[in-house]
Amino acid sequence: MNPTIPKSVFTFFEKLQKNNNRDWFNDHKSEFKSIEKQVKGFYNKVYENLNKHDDIDKIKIFRIYRDVRFSKNKLPYKTHFGGSFHRSKPKLRGGYYVHIQPNNESFIATGFWEPEPADLLRIRKEFEMDDSEIREILEDKKIKSIWGGFVGDEVKMAPKGFSKDHKAIDLIKKKQYIFTKKFTDEEVLDAGFITEIDEAFKAIRPYFDYMSDVLTTDLNGVSLI
Repeated sequence: MNPTIPKSVFTFFEKLQKNNNRDWFNDHKSEFKSIEKQVKGFYNKVYENLNKHDDIDKIKIFRIYRDVRFSKNKLPYKTHFGGSFHRSKPKLRGGYYVHIQPNNESFIATGFWEPEPADLLRIRKEFEMDDSEIREILEDKKIKSIWGGFVGDEVKMAPKGFSKDHKAIDLIKKKQYIFTKKFTDEEVLDAGFITEIDEAFKAIRPYFDYMSDVLTTDLNGVSLI
């Protein structure tokens, strides 16, 4: 039987939003630990499902404690769960993310959040040379119906060394190459949520296969690994 996200996750975080301080959290820590254990079981099942059709070398479930050292927001606790799943390098690239938050703020994401400078340049160079394959992937009916299109940050002007008039400048200007899919609280609590996550992650595979090929070869198609 598939694990589910318990409704207590949302009710706990809604209370924490109103009482985001150490005294309240310490008084309710046992409640949080019980919820956390169930949610970790859910994330571990997502990991298990992914490894049936992909190769995931690492799962990271983020702690609830916020790093407030360099933030104007000094609230000590996050009011969501987040977990990332990294594909096995160097051959495979990209990753998956699952975010659980009340008030219909839950979502899943996939792609390349913060490409290393060398990887970002390689991706941009590929699109400059030939953008036909990535556009074909982006127009895939299944990918579009589940994920839509790219979201994320981009530069305002053409990156250094690229023409602002290039036909692929819309892709070249991006700093992130990610997709996101939002869920309502009702959808998250549904017994089929974990299956829907897995189906969405399966659907993105043509994109990952393409990007992994790009990032493990030079512009002449010669393997770098």
